[in-house]
Amino acid sequence: MSAAPRRRLELLAPARTAEIGREAISHGADAVYIGGPAFGARAAAGNSLADIAGLADFAHRFHARIYVAVNTILRDDELEDARRLAYQCWDAGVDALIIQDMGLLEVDLPPLALHASTQCNIRQPEIARFLAQVGFSQLILARELTLEEVAAVRAAVPPTTSLEYFIHGALCVAYSGQCYISHAHTGRSANRGDCSQACRLPYTLQDAQGRIVAHQQHLLSLKDNNQSANLEALIDAGIDSFKIEGRYKDAAYVKNVTGHYRQLLDRILERRPDCIAASSGRTQLLFTPDPGKTFHRGATDYFAHGRQDDIAEFATPAFVGLPLGTVTRVASDCFELEAAAPLANGDGLTWLNRREVVGTQANRVEEIGQAGDNSLWRIWLAQPLATLPGLSPGTRISRNRDPSWEQALAKRSAERRVAVRAEFSDSADGYQLTLCDSDGISATASVVFAYQEAQDPDAAAARLRSALARFGNSDFLLQDLHVRCSRTGFLPDSLAKELRREALARLAVARLAAHVRPRRLAASQVAPAYPQQALSYLANVFNGAARAFYARHGVQLIASAYEAHEEAGPVSLMITRHCLRYAFSLCPRQAKGVIGVQGEVRAEPMTLINGDERLTLKFDCQACEMHVVGSIKPQLLREVTAIPNRR
Repeated sequence: MSAAPRRRLELLAPARTAEIGREAISHGADAVYIGGPAFGARAAAGNSLADIAGLADFAHRFHARIYVAVNTILRDDELEDARRLAYQCWDAGVDALIIQDMGLLEVDLPPLALHASTQCNIRQPEIARFLAQVGFSQLILARELTLEEVAAVRAAVPPTTSLEYFIHGALCVAYSGQCYISHAHTGRSANRGDCSQACRLPYTLQDAQGRIVAHQQHLLSLKDNNQSANLEALIDAGIDSFKIEGRYKDAAYVKNVTGHYRQLLDRILERRPDCIAASSGRTQLLFTPDPGKTFHRGATDYFAHGRQDDIAEFATPAFVGLPLGTVTRVASDCFELEAAAPLANGDGLTWLNRREVVGTQANRVEEIGQAGDNSLWRIWLAQPLATLPGLSPGTRISRNRDPSWEQALAKRSAERRVAVRAEFSDSADGYQLTLCDSDGISATASVVFAYQEAQDPDAAAARLRSALARFGNSDFLLQDLHVRCSRTGFLPDSLAKELRREALARLAVARLAAHVRPRRLAASQVAPAYPQQALSYLANVFNGAARAFYARHGVQLIASAYEAHEEAGPVSLMITRHCLRYAFSLCPRQAKGVIGVQGEVRAEPMTLINGDERLTLKFDCQACEMHVVGSIKPQLLREVTAIPNRR
């Protein structure tokens, strides 16, 4: 009986630019996702096709993959441009497209593999099964799924369908693809790549009687996702691709977080013979990764283990940083701090003052003594202390900028190499060098040279090995060198180096030729029925091709996307598992059994207020979800986008 194939685990990193994509690959990513010149869900993170082609060439050297996000909903007049872009991505060497709009399945596409975006709101096993049946090879699951829900999806789809899960980065408070608040308030559509991030604003929360529950807090702002402790549990639940959020993030973030998860996954792979990395080569980091040192809003593993109390960060959506120490004394021009870690000139310092983050920069620092295991520091700031509220003895200080850390990441901070075994041998008219890498790919180079007896065989052999072993800045790392010659002779260093260079060049070419791009999976011969007979605006149908797709799969009633402006009255602008009743211990389920509380089945609505904006919160207690309800602004209703053949 043959052994079961090993599972290929993919670390998937973001790239705002092709250069950042290269850094992601160098720091251990098995794949990179990036925006193209148009139609990406991060409108300000587009890249030229020439840059993407260069990135693909670099990634394929390590058999890593490049995925291009074409994951906005499309107007009818955009479908042809999107179709053309798909072919251009194919020609550029891209390995897969990430899409949301089902209208693209109705047009002629290249044989590129298709990934279903998280904007498709993949939460139910039935939806996942349907998407696998119509040709998606990878499904990006909703961030809100628990480990048990992931396992249920895994059981519903074929083993050949890869499941992708966000493991790090910013969290959208709404189910992805189910947030319309930005479009309703500003005309900027999240489903069109232009979210205004209303979730990061401060709000006041009122109950049904008008009483203030919370005043001017960031009630829809979540902490950042961090699944560092759950990777193996996610593997066991059926996840194949581990995705880092951040197509707007800088190179330092991508280097640091990718390196962090590469190390964690490598430790798991070392003890799990059933799994293997999805690309080639080993990464050596030239720094110690620490996700806490790059921008974050605190950390949560969200709903991986079910509902928790601490998934939101109401105080601020800013980066507070890592705890540093406590103020011991404040003078007129400086203050003193007891800290466990060393400080440096230029450090960014923060503290909370009445729920607001105050931030400044340390102009100069001086170590002035010890306090037990901690050091005492005197700090002069870049601005007058009188202008900085809340700084007093006992104030807890954090550091959100570490210049020494930033300088380390600004330099070359990782090396990635593919292990190689080499064999040097003689032939009838000279010598040859054969290289075989860890994937079993080999290449041979030869040189013509008449045999010459070595005057000092041992010295000649040592020089030969030294010349052949200098792999320099190539993609390869020599593990073993075997010399198998019938007799010991002399070979000039120049010819040995030429032989080495030619063998390495041929191996690089052979590796690129051996990279196999995945192809689009064939859809089921019989069109599967979509699990629902009627679709509301929540299905995001924005063009006639998407309407035809759902009709072909048995859907009878198909409403237009919210962006079509057919929903003039109040609707759910945001649907979220984050629940403010639960966060403030007002959930009926929490109240059951408490004396004097009835524990009603359905919770009363509440109101969110930000300036003139008033949003109604309705609670679906059976589904354990919160709906943020509101209407599109009247002036935006006049900007109707025509969609042919809506009915």
